[in-house]
Amino acid sequence: MALYLLYETSSGYSLFLANGLDEIGQNTEAVRNSVSDLNRFGKVAQLTAFLPFESALDALNQCNSVSEGIMTDELRNFLELNLPKVKGGKKVKFSLGVAEPKIGSHIFEVTKIPCQSNEFVHELLRGVRLHFERFIKDLKSGDLEKAQLGLGHSYSRAKVKFNVNRVDNMVIQAIFLLDTLDKDVNSFAMRVREWYSWHFPELAKIVNDNYLYAKLAKFIDDKSKLSEDKLPELTDILGDEDKAKEVVEAAKASMGQDLSPIDLINVQQFAQRVMDLSDLTNLAKCPSSTLQILGAEKALFRALKTRGNTPKYGLIFHSSFIGRASARNKGRMARYLANKCSIASRIDCFSESGTTVFGEKLREQVEERLDFYDKGVAPRKNIDVMKAAIGSAENKDTAMETEEAPAVTPAKKSKKKKSKSDTAENGEAEDTEDKPAVNGVAAEDAKSEKKKKKEKRKLEQEPAVEKSNGTNGVDTDEQGGTAKKKKTKSKDQDRKELQDASDMKKKRKKSKSEE
Repeated sequence: MALYLLYETSSGYSLFLANGLDEIGQNTEAVRNSVSDLNRFGKVAQLTAFLPFESALDALNQCNSVSEGIMTDELRNFLELNLPKVKGGKKVKFSLGVAEPKIGSHIFEVTKIPCQSNEFVHELLRGVRLHFERFIKDLKSGDLEKAQLGLGHSYSRAKVKFNVNRVDNMVIQAIFLLDTLDKDVNSFAMRVREWYSWHFPELAKIVNDNYLYAKLAKFIDDKSKLSEDKLPELTDILGDEDKAKEVVEAAKASMGQDLSPIDLINVQQFAQRVMDLSDLTNLAKCPSSTLQILGAEKALFRALKTRGNTPKYGLIFHSSFIGRASARNKGRMARYLANKCSIASRIDCFSESGTTVFGEKLREQVEERLDFYDKGVAPRKNIDVMKAAIGSAENKDTAMETEEAPAVTPAKKSKKKKSKSDTAENGEAEDTEDKPAVNGVAAEDAKSEKKKKKEKRKLEQEPAVEKSNGTNGVDTDEQGGTAKKKKTKSKDQDRKELQDASDMKKKRKKSKSEE
């Protein structure tokens, strides 16, 4: 039976006829040993046909089809032209050796050409690959390497699964991150259990939940200090008074060893980290549909088992928003409220700084949705509400920064004026504190207060000057004489001015009468 070999290269399809196999042997080892010798292998494999690719794009398409196990039209025509015809009902006297079994099965399905792919064929194709440049005379040295390099780059680029331009890559990475977070939180929680169990081993049997265990480990700290006085707080954490009493009784009869204060501090810090990781993470990862039916798991599974109607709400039914909605709109309101709760939990869990702005805006949206169901008032779009929330959150951050670092202005002049007023009032000091002027309004108020204080000081300085003049005898007499002289001079000047004015009036009257 004749054996043909189909060899796909970066430059085209080639078909070889393997005859004279007796010279190198029928087994795989004999072929493997004779492949390196071209003189012996050249007598066995003879090139019968070669179909070059038209372009680089054509080569890429043919390569993709071969890798996926699909026979193209070009390959089918090439095989039908160069292989003996297969007649129906007669035994085929040849077979086609291929490298990939997938494409061999596809060729047999379409053309009924028998194909084989085994180690013997692979060794023959390895020899063809090794001496391929010498079988084709017109092929120059280096051309095959260039074609292989170009086709390899384009094929790898087309087959790469990770594409930067695809949008869903970020979602995929986020899902992977959540999966790793779950594993990390579980491993950290188990580490807290193992670490604290050296001190209080009975607690691990009482509390199964990782979050509650970390919370209790942080609250109890040293088991010897746990008493019945802390029962209310333990009940608040566990939500069960019987379990809280069981924890207290277990702490009294615990067989665990004592830990040093440093070890207890480390356990507390580690438990706090676990609490921070697992507090809102599980809730934030839940979709809104899961939040909507939290607390109604039994009804959900019963409905799935009996193929009945699934529940519309769980614990969320106790919300006042759903109570205010009409009976027809309770399901819609539960779905909408669960959606907003899911968004709020993700913001609280993954945001770097805590803020209440987003929660207030989401609450406003729920109120608007209630008005829409009752009165038909159209609510705002979610994009507009979120933009407003982001803007108000940024404004709050800037306001907090300005409040934390106010501008401190020096007040040297006020200090000088303080010293003057202290000397003038003879020990009566005014309580004036230098406060930094933050706004322009505050600066104006400070200026007006300063003016009022100046006027008060002037009024208070006048009697003080009179008193000081009364104590000094000679000085007071001299000052009194000078003051009297000044007063008499001012009176004489006033009289002269009045006389001049009256003379001027008389002259004007006379001139008018003469005219």
